[in-house]
Amino acid sequence: MTADPLLLTGDLDAATARLLRTADTFDAAAVGAPSLLPGWSRGHVLTHLARNADGFVNLLTAARTGEAIPMYASAEVRDADIAAGAARPPAAHTDDLRRTAERLAEALAAMPVEAWAATVETRRGPWPAAMLVWGRLREVEVHHVDLAAGYAPADWSEAFAQRLLHEVTAGLAARDDPPAMVLRFDGRRHELVVGDPDGAPTITGPAHGLASWLIGRGGGETLAVTPDGPLPTPPEWM
Repeated sequence: MTADPLLLTGDLDAATARLLRTADTFDAAAVGAPSLLPGWSRGHVLTHLARNADGFVNLLTAARTGEAIPMYASAEVRDADIAAGAARPPAAHTDDLRRTAERLAEALAAMPVEAWAATVETRRGPWPAAMLVWGRLREVEVHHVDLAAGYAPADWSEAFAQRLLHEVTAGLAARDDPPAMVLRFDGRRHELVVGDPDGAPTITGPAHGLASWLIGRGGGETLAVTPDGPLPTPPEWM
């Protein structure tokens, strides 16, 4: 998958449209039902996605204007906004998602080419502005799965799954707590290595299966371990 934010906007538009189609099917009971995230209903996930879009608008505005605009006013405000919006009626959720997606699209369209070279301050530290479209796409695709409404990692595009897998693996390689392992895509000789590969198990499967397992969105049912044995336990993602 390309890293060019202008080329990724089409993928983001398509992912957002899929998310909205799912949200449009929810009635009040479905909005209040549990998501895959502990302690969060589907309403929490939908509200988070809307407020996250607002946060990305803030970051894009910071990149475009040079102002020091944070993604969220504070972690406390972010959490309070999600809690306050979770129990809204279904129509309020879908309207919020649509309006915030439109504002995000407008902010992306307003970005001059030179602004993509800026660095912005996210919740987890500085980030290149050129990575913001990928960051939002990742949020939409992963949290769509968290809605537990029929959209699964197997529905991710191969390009998205491979990029997510490479990103997560690179993050693990920079930590000191993950188990050593060698990851291999089905039918490919290319390997991703975490830790010391000497004696480490090789885990083989589709990119979406490997990526979803590493981020806690899959149990590894599509994966095989060599030599035969249990899957390692990855550390918590993000």
